[in-house]
Amino acid sequence: MRLHNLSNVKGAVHRRKRVGCGEGGGHGKTSGRGGKGQTARSGGGIRIGFEGGQMPIFRKLPRRGFNNKNFKTFYETVNVGELSKLDSSVKEVNREVMVAAGLVRANSNPLKILGEGELSAALEISADKFSASAKEKIEKAGGKAIDGGTPVEESSE
Repeated sequence: MRLHNLSNVKGAVHRRKRVGCGEGGGHGKTSGRGGKGQTARSGGGIRIGFEGGQMPIFRKLPRRGFNNKNFKTFYETVNVGELSKLDSSVKEVNREVMVAAGLVRANSNPLKILGEGELSAALEISADKFSASAKEKIEKAGGKAIDGGTPVEESSE
C-alpha cells in the first residue's frame, strides 16, 4: 500500500464551513467565534497549556525517565535504483562520488544503502550500513558491498 492508493472512508470528507455569509447560513454575525475578546480576533487565542498566568501543570510536574530521542542516529539514505544514475565509467562508489552526483548531502550523517529499485552495473559500494535486500541486489549484479566504508579483510587463521 502506498499513499497514492489511499482513499477516504465514506462520510469522512465534509464541506468547508462557510462563515460570515449571513444569518441564514447558521454561521453569520460572529462566525462561530462567540462574543468579543481575544479569541474572537484574527490571530488571537492563547497557546496550548496556558493557564491564565498560573504556573502551568507541565512546569509544576517533575521530569522523570529517559528519552532516547537525543541519541538517535540519522542516516543519509540512497536506494540501489538511484545508483544507476551514476556515470557508467564509475566502478568504485563512495560518499564523495554520491555527493558529487547529488544523491546525498555532504554532512556528517552516516550513509545507508537501501534496496529499492534495481542495479544492473557491477559496483563496489562503500557505505556505513546496507539493508539486507540492498546487499543482495549489489552482489547479484556482480558488485561488492563494503560495510563501514572500509573493506572487511578475511582472516587466514
